[in-house]
Amino acid sequence: MTTYRIKPLTADLWPALEELFGPVGACNGCWCMYWRIGSAYNKRPRDANRKDFRAVVKKGPPPGLLAFEGDKAVGWIQVTPRASLPGLENGRFTRAIDETPVWSISCFYIRKGYRGKGVSRALIDAAIDHARKARAPALEAYPTKTDRKRSNAGMYTGLASSFEKAGFRTIASPAPHRPMMRLSLASPAKSTGRGKREQTRAVR
Repeated sequence: MTTYRIKPLTADLWPALEELFGPVGACNGCWCMYWRIGSAYNKRPRDANRKDFRAVVKKGPPPGLLAFEGDKAVGWIQVTPRASLPGLENGRFTRAIDETPVWSISCFYIRKGYRGKGVSRALIDAAIDHARKARAPALEAYPTKTDRKRSNAGMYTGLASSFEKAGFRTIASPAPHRPMMRLSLASPAKSTGRGKREQTRAVR
C-alpha cells in the first residue's frame, strides 16, 4: 500500500510543480495553458506559457492538485470550473452538451516511474472532494477509452476505466474512444478529505 498526500496547487508549491514538469514543461512542453488560450498556445514560446500559468497559480484559486510521495511531487491534475477553460468549447471531444455549470478534470501529468501505481486514481478521488467542497453541481472529464498501453502524452486526459471506478458515467460519446463522463455531486457523499486543505490517499 502506498500513501500519497494531495495538496491544492498554491503559489508556495509552484517550485514543486516546476520540478515535476521539468525544465521545458510536461508533455510536449505543456504548462497547462492549452485549454485556457486555445490554439495560441502552440504559437508562443514555452516560457510564456510557463509564466502565464504561474500567474494563474499566484492569483488563485488553486487550478488543480498535486500528489506527493514524501516531499516529492509525483502527479498533477487540473480541476477547475469549466468556465475557466474556454478552450474546451473548441475541442472535438470536449464541447459542452448542456448549460450545467460543471467543473472539469482536463488533464493529468504523472511522474515517470509512478505511472500505473495509483497516482491518477488518488488524484481523481481528491478532485471529487475538492469540487464537492467548492459546491460544484457535477464534475466532468474527457478521458481516453483504450485497452492498450500508451505514452503519458497520449493519456493526458486520463483513462475512462479510472473514472468509471470512481463513479463517473458516460453522458456523451463524441467518438468511440473519447467519452465525455460526468459525476453528479449534488448528493452528499462520504469523503476522507472533505474540508481539509491537504488530503491523504492510500492506494494498493
